[in-house]
Amino acid sequence: MRNAGKIMIVAAAAVTLAACANSQVASSYPPGDGPTYPAPNPAGVSAAPQRACTADDIKVSGDFGTKPSITVPDTCGAPTTLVVKDLRVGTGPQAATGSTVQTNYDLVTWSDKVDQQNTFGAQPYPVTVGQGKVIPGWEQGLAGMKQGGRRLIVIPPDLGYGGSGSGRIKPNETLVYVVDVVQVSG
Repeated sequence: MRNAGKIMIVAAAAVTLAACANSQVASSYPPGDGPTYPAPNPAGVSAAPQRACTADDIKVSGDFGTKPSITVPDTCGAPTTLVVKDLRVGTGPQAATGSTVQTNYDLVTWSDKVDQQNTFGAQPYPVTVGQGKVIPGWEQGLAGMKQGGRRLIVIPPDLGYGGSGSGRIKPNETLVYVVDVVQVSG
């Protein structure tokens, strides 16, 4: 029985030493040349800045009148200017200064990719264009939309809620909206 215990201790020690052994293969590169393993990642040094995303980088699925699915990519950075893309061009009256526009929208915040709010399945949200009662990026993004249209609107912080944020919207947040124009009047 004593020998069995000693054999178990020796076997455990051998397994432990084998696990600790250096399993890397020697490099064929001379010292100082070629790649290193593992790749160095100095603390505090970030990767090269990402390019700004375009409207084509943001994926939107779903039809007019239904809540869309919005996918914000990780492969590029938040745009710093207003980005607008018609996903469906409407055929009805066009939104202009003074028009009341009944909208359905879905909002996703860029930094955390969280679906913050939407009006699909509820009463459309009314906006009178040119009154300045909504954030500037929203009003600018609606300009020229036609009734029956769906548009992607990406709003940088300076055209959104800026450094103060609003409710669940963090300060300096980029906002990603998909907006359906249900009706244009006036």
